[in-house]
Amino acid sequence: MVVADSSPDASTPGAEFPRPDGRLPGDLRPVRFQNHIAPHAAGSTLIEWGNTRVICAASVDEAVPRWMKEQGVQGGWATAEYSMLPYSTLQRKAREVARGKPEGRTQEIQRLIGRSIRAALDLTKLGSRTVWVDCDVLQADGGTRTAAITGGYVAL
Repeated sequence: MVVADSSPDASTPGAEFPRPDGRLPGDLRPVRFQNHIAPHAAGSTLIEWGNTRVICAASVDEAVPRWMKEQGVQGGWATAEYSMLPYSTLQRKAREVARGKPEGRTQEIQRLIGRSIRAALDLTKLGSRTVWVDCDVLQADGGTRTAAITGGYVAL
């Protein structure tokens, strides 16, 4: 069996230039999970991916979206909400609810998280339930989408 070695060598572009945090180009950010941090959620985790920190919590509603009932779709549903808290970036980011609706970027990230979660679940085994995965970015230092998707899976 051949195992690929992703560690940089002299031929790797930029190998001689470490990143500001000391990692070389091929080094991954350290990843840590602190589970069960939201006592009222069915499941939750705080994921730390380098300096990015995201709380992900899963909740269950005993109902499915109206469109599923109307179309006779069997099984359950999974969806996500994503938010960057005002203090998550160097410059304060206003809460999107104050503007009345999420930005396009936020909507697309929510869709991506929801699709990723649905792809990993057998929705027919959920029964007539909806799983909500809420992801709140506490500190954004790159990779918030990836951290939210991974944290969402762990929260489940």
